[in-house]
Amino acid sequence: MTVIFRLVPLLTAAGILLAGNGLLGTLISLRAAEEGFNTTVIGIMGTAYFAGFLLACIRAPHLIKAVGHIRVFAAFAAVTAASALVLILVLDPIVWIVIRFAAGFSFSALFMVIESWINEQAGNADRVRVMSVYRIVDLLAVTGSQFLIPIYGVDGFETFAIAAIIFCFSVVPVALSNRSRPTAPAAFKFDLPQIWRISPLACMGCVSIGMTNGAFRMIGPLYGRELGLDTAGVAAFMSAGILGGAVLQFPLGMLSDRVDRRLAVLLATAGGVAAGLFLSGTDVSQEWLLLGGSFAFGACVMPLYSLSAAVANDRAENDQYVLVAAGLTFFYSIGAMIGPVVSSLVIETYSASAFFLYTSVVHVALIAITLSRMLARPTVPRESRSRFVGLLRTSPVIFRLARKSNKKSAESAKTPN
Repeated sequence: MTVIFRLVPLLTAAGILLAGNGLLGTLISLRAAEEGFNTTVIGIMGTAYFAGFLLACIRAPHLIKAVGHIRVFAAFAAVTAASALVLILVLDPIVWIVIRFAAGFSFSALFMVIESWINEQAGNADRVRVMSVYRIVDLLAVTGSQFLIPIYGVDGFETFAIAAIIFCFSVVPVALSNRSRPTAPAAFKFDLPQIWRISPLACMGCVSIGMTNGAFRMIGPLYGRELGLDTAGVAAFMSAGILGGAVLQFPLGMLSDRVDRRLAVLLATAGGVAAGLFLSGTDVSQEWLLLGGSFAFGACVMPLYSLSAAVANDRAENDQYVLVAAGLTFFYSIGAMIGPVVSSLVIETYSASAFFLYTSVVHVALIAITLSRMLARPTVPRESRSRFVGLLRTSPVIFRLARKSNKKSAESAKTPN
């Protein structure tokens, strides 16, 4: 447990950032709707966020190398705190779109700092434990932060101020942590043809997941609001989806370690279709069914990112983890840039219930892609696979931490007792 205690400041900072990001994502959608922003404009805000996220994957490693981890962290924590306040001071759609782009860049850079630091501090024997603790921090922080919204509401200044305060506090544990100078993360070079050759299914899977998960996080609150849920109901609806993703991730991962991983992808995607169709026919008079449907949707859909990464890692060489990280992050970000805009147009053109019809159509397409890849390519033998590792969608550096823990576990499994 020594390594966990050593990483407490970094994990604390990560938890604070995750809480603030989760709070702000839901809050922005609800407040924008209160201000009468067009639904499509709200979708464009989601697109802008992931455009900034993708740009940071390319540029942030150079910034960290130039000025160091703590300076980059302090700078972008200040940007996120200021952005939360500007949102409430300037109620203009164009300004909000620009702010969300800056926030996407900032959050990606912040998590790149934290995760490269954790990667440096955690020994090979401790990486699985560190990843597990990190995922627990993510679950508690993002789920818990949703319930600050009904406490303080969305129609005033208070919740935005609380988000800014949260981002300011994230600097404290990093600034007062140890004085080690971790190596800057490697720059991410996109060789898209090569990552496609490694696993077309993983690439298309990440696009599909971005289109649905990105839309759920940004447009999901609007779906709940349009159906008639109050603020507490929307917070519960979003939290149920996040909890569902945590509950089923490891059972699906364990299944994928024992069978063709693509079967696990197929099963989870089919569950996402079923949950989407169920939610599209459920109304606010059955709120507990909405919460159950959100839980089921998250349980099936959110683990698909980790499953897609595992499919790619099974076919990648040991020196290709940077390529896999860069490629899958790129494809996910492209999908997440498309998803909020398309889903917001669907809601505006039809109705709120059409949102989950949109996600179901995307998942049906992923089922077709998965079946075609199963026919085109044989499965990877079990003895040649890496073990499944659940991933956070925070920065590409998480792949490095997961990849090394995965490799260590695989080597241990092969060692005779």
